[in-house]
Amino acid sequence: MTTSVIDHHANGYSLGHALGMARAADLAYKDEKTIDATARSWGFDRVRHHETTFQPPFPLEDTQAYTMASDTMIVTGFRGTEPAQMRDWLSDATTPPYPGPNGTGYVHYGFGEALESIWPQVRAALDEFHTNGQTLWFTGHSLGGALAMLAAARLHFEEPRLTADGVYTFGQPRTCDRLLAGKYNSAFTDRMYRFVNNNDIVPQLPPEPAYHHVTALRYIDSKGKVHDSMPVIGGLLDRAKGLTADAFAPASDGVRDHFMAAYIKALEKNQ
Repeated sequence: MTTSVIDHHANGYSLGHALGMARAADLAYKDEKTIDATARSWGFDRVRHHETTFQPPFPLEDTQAYTMASDTMIVTGFRGTEPAQMRDWLSDATTPPYPGPNGTGYVHYGFGEALESIWPQVRAALDEFHTNGQTLWFTGHSLGGALAMLAAARLHFEEPRLTADGVYTFGQPRTCDRLLAGKYNSAFTDRMYRFVNNNDIVPQLPPEPAYHHVTALRYIDSKGKVHDSMPVIGGLLDRAKGLTADAFAPASDGVRDHFMAAYIKALEKNQ
């Protein structure tokens, strides 16, 4: 791989940069040795790894992320988890709320605890690396998308001078209440890009009306084309097409559409 995988001078939104951030989100699933080697091949000469473990009955075993830096760009990628591991605890409407960043609204308890456990490590890496006015980006898939969004929110609401230049998430679940979503939308206009692949099941969780999505949706239709929004009628028809694409296992579409590989494939197709 070459440095062209990620444009270190990217500024704002483009499908090419979205593909780079998707690959960075996918990299969070790899082992430390692979992350180090890949980051270097992409032109990032500094990497820090972030990990914490949890004790039962917390629904997650651990939280993992990494931060890589060059002289012009810093990227923090958060690792996600499989839909089967998320579905039960995201569907539990009795889960208590967790205070949002700097007391702004609230978030799902699991997301709040997961970010809190790893935040000191992430913050230390940003303080260490942010020495040259580099642009700052957060990315993640699934649970990692929720953590990327919340990390950007926490950084902004606690220290606005370090507002991220962009946040790219893929298959992100609903993360917060209406108040935080509204504040976040205002703060991250033209900075937040939330990709949803057709019938991906995870963005449909946790249940409304308690939890909401931030806006800036980028919808990938059943043919793999990226749209800047999802029309209500057309979107419903397209999602129905996706459900019937596999006649032998239509219910599997929501899980199949969630895989990070599906997001990368679609973005590659749109280049």
